[in-house]
Amino acid sequence: MTSSSRTSSRAGAVLFDRDGTLVVDVVRNGDPARVVLMPGAREAVAAVRRAGLAIGAVTNQSAVGEGALTRERVDAVNRRVDELVGRLDFWAVCPHAASEGCGCRKPAPGLVLTAADALGVEPGDCVVIGDIGSDVVAARAAGARSVLVPTAVTLQEEIDDADVVAADIRRAVDLAVAHLTGRGVRPVVGPASADTAGRGLVPDGLASTAPPAGGAA
Repeated sequence: MTSSSRTSSRAGAVLFDRDGTLVVDVVRNGDPARVVLMPGAREAVAAVRRAGLAIGAVTNQSAVGEGALTRERVDAVNRRVDELVGRLDFWAVCPHAASEGCGCRKPAPGLVLTAADALGVEPGDCVVIGDIGSDVVAARAAGARSVLVPTAVTLQEEIDDADVVAADIRRAVDLAVAHLTGRGVRPVVGPASADTAGRGLVPDGLASTAPPAGGAA
């Protein structure tokens, strides 16, 4: 696993998945000009920064291991993300192909563990925000918390398995910040997609399990 960093030591960290969470997922993108932020991403990162928490990204980039992209192109895209949202404290990148069986590719915990170590926080003081089940499972395996923000590619079984589901990245950050700063977590119910309508967010913190679809918020 390789990574680029600007380390810090803070009370906790929010770790974002990149493709489908911070930026629109463009398959095997190595062109910074094609980077488009997901709605609310800039504001979400700013909210984490205002809270004084560390900010990292944990991203699988198997196109490097498959020979479709160079690591330099991946880094160029990551720099463009930094330009758009403000420089993140740490980028953890898995460049391996899925067939390599590495310990860093999500859903393995390696990226989360590496990011926590580089940022000077315990894994349990990290919240991973992502759009698919591998983000949730990687966080769980590392001992971190997670918030799933479903998109069109998120499977229903991934939503059902998630500990906490948020309608968008800004609401996910509100939950993460509240959890990590000890301010308590209140239900946040906003415009949800058809798949997540009615789930809402649980009031007992990120250790809780979200109610099943159609349950009370």
